[in-house]
Amino acid sequence: MRIRRRTRITVAVVVVILLLLAVAVYLRKKAPPEAARLLPESDGIVYLNLRPLRAVTHFDQRPVTHDPDYQNFIDATGIQFERDLDEVAFAMHRMPNPSGPNGAVAFSEVFVGHFDGRRLAQYLEGITSTREEYAGHTIYSIPSNGRTVRVTLLGYDVVAVSNTPTAEQIHSILDRYRSAALPFAGSSLLSDYYEDVPLLSLAWGIGQIGLPLGDSGDVRVMGLRLPINFDSKFIASLRWTGSLRLRLEEIAPTDEAAASSAEAAKLVLGFARNAEITVPGMTDADLKPLLNSIQIEHHKDRAVLHATLPMPLLQRLVTPENLQPQAAVGSGSK
Repeated sequence: MRIRRRTRITVAVVVVILLLLAVAVYLRKKAPPEAARLLPESDGIVYLNLRPLRAVTHFDQRPVTHDPDYQNFIDATGIQFERDLDEVAFAMHRMPNPSGPNGAVAFSEVFVGHFDGRRLAQYLEGITSTREEYAGHTIYSIPSNGRTVRVTLLGYDVVAVSNTPTAEQIHSILDRYRSAALPFAGSSLLSDYYEDVPLLSLAWGIGQIGLPLGDSGDVRVMGLRLPINFDSKFIASLRWTGSLRLRLEEIAPTDEAAASSAEAAKLVLGFARNAEITVPGMTDADLKPLLNSIQIEHHKDRAVLHATLPMPLLQRLVTPENLQPQAAVGSGSK
């Protein structure tokens, strides 16, 4: 009897452990990617998973000429972003003074990939102006075009960068890194809106719109006024479902505001489909299928746009030239 009882207890313990593991795996799948969870509070977030994009487009195999600063970075560190970068997450911080050194927006970034930490640290040691020890990590401060770019190596495959005016954001990334095992840790943007990002999205963004206003305070496309709600949140995503699907969702302050946005977008779309227009970087063979694939819906306080991106367009957008960092670590002018 004792043996049977012990067997039943052992089986029960194993079942409980398996259930806990299943719950943990489920939570991990529903949680934002770690690179995004590490980002500080911000006005917007953009995340890219480059692994599937690299597999589909083979952009890392295309010959490309690097600019001199980026080539120096490659020679010193062995890091080539189009080949070695797997994930990147950007946080965008609106600046109170758009005429300041950062312009209208500053950035905090988390890069995940295949890095030689020793060579990267040596490179940073050679260009840093000051160092700071925080939470067991070294933060390198590098002057760049009137700003300070702060860089820290979080792990053997994770690097964080921020060009905000103070060290608050890079400190926040390090603080979050210490609690990164928590699947739903992260900024308030992630807490409030990540559940609206479609599952298995290759790329996505969350935030408020930041379009420049015309003289009248309006936003206009092809001469048509759009009733943009600057209190709205926007969620954009790309995912593969047999084709590359773009989804852009506006979460408006009211049902009426969402309905107005949807109707205005349909009006602009109808005009674009019947007009001869050109878009930089796109051919007519790309533009017409893209415009014809667009569908616009309205559901309560949400206006949603669906579209299918032609593969040739994706292959032109995801190129080594476009993936080269405008501010490679230590050289930059982001």
